[in-house]
Amino acid sequence: MSDIIRRDPRAEWIARNRLHPLHAAMQPVQHSWMGPNGVIRKNVHGVGFIGPNGIKRIDRSGAQQGGATKRTAATEVQLPLHQVPQPAFYICVVPDMVGGRLSSHDRDLLGLAHQLAGTGGAVLAVVFGEHKESTFATAGVDRLLVLEGDAFSGYAPEQRVQGLRAVDNQFNPRHWLLPDSRTGGGELGRRFAAALGERPATRVWQVKGEECIGRAGAGLQDLARPLARLILAAAECAEPVSETRHEALPVELSTGVARSLSRIEDLGAVAVDPGAIPMAEAEFIFSGGNGVKDWALFHQTAAALGATEGASRVAVDDGFMARDRQVGASGTWVTARVYVAVGISGAIQHLQGIGACDKVVAINLDPGCDMIKRADLSVIGDSAAILQALIAAVEAYRNEAKRDAA
Repeated sequence: MSDIIRRDPRAEWIARNRLHPLHAAMQPVQHSWMGPNGVIRKNVHGVGFIGPNGIKRIDRSGAQQGGATKRTAATEVQLPLHQVPQPAFYICVVPDMVGGRLSSHDRDLLGLAHQLAGTGGAVLAVVFGEHKESTFATAGVDRLLVLEGDAFSGYAPEQRVQGLRAVDNQFNPRHWLLPDSRTGGGELGRRFAAALGERPATRVWQVKGEECIGRAGAGLQDLARPLARLILAAAECAEPVSETRHEALPVELSTGVARSLSRIEDLGAVAVDPGAIPMAEAEFIFSGGNGVKDWALFHQTAAALGATEGASRVAVDDGFMARDRQVGASGTWVTARVYVAVGISGAIQHLQGIGACDKVVAINLDPGCDMIKRADLSVIGDSAAILQALIAAVEAYRNEAKRDAA
């Protein structure tokens, strides 16, 4: 095992949140304290470790060899298990799964499904093709149905509609939830609604009882309507599931999916210049701040990674980046799946602008800055040396891939 101490942002958040059910379990055990007469008292029950024979031993050297009572940020959080042995009904969710993983939009959708399921229903997630996700249980999935096969790979909305119709015939869910997004969910949901002959509720951002509220009038007005069976929900439609873990039991279709005659030919992905992608739509952003001293190296690294460039307000004001590349509350709010911050300390306006990013990587010399606290992965060191090592690693990986292909 590595001796590197790795942060667990979730455990740290639970330790700070007094309302969380696991808050007390995440607090460190008090081993010593000062009594009223000034004498230091020690808790002999809280100091020591369990030996190989099951007897508790006290390490008087202070090294705490067993380390059983020391709470670290990497402490595994065991959330209470939510089980639905016999579901009274199902709430079906079709996540986008961009890159084979759940996005923040998908997790919001699962949170909404958990609200609609209540105590007697179960959340059924329908996933197409292979995926890389391993956190369905903590995201709120009670049942998981994976529809595999070459027919569902790539851009195949007609075949996916056939798969969803087969799921609808077998499980008869009370509600269907799809993300109203540009990455597939919006189009697939409307195609599926047309196939079912139902009118979907679109751009829904809130559900109250038997009523759902969606955006209308170019996003400037709210439209309330009765709760529909098929809901296309917007981002932040509900709070993601965070206080329970679910079974995520695999289920299968009892019958096969009819093969549809596709009228669409998928020619594959088209190469796009990362610099031409708008900041609000970029999936991978490489952002620089005041800590970047070699901007030529920064641009070289962004090109090697194939990332869209961004910057903090300080870097923009100093003239190193264009104004349309500024990230933050005073610039552009971004929703990237991966956001790399190089030499950015983390002003409150910048942290607000990246609040919806899935994964944040921080490269900084100051281990106590706010960006390091926000990051999911932190690299402490000189940015120039780290960027050079990153370019070398990317080139080595690509050269190895070329040799394997040859």
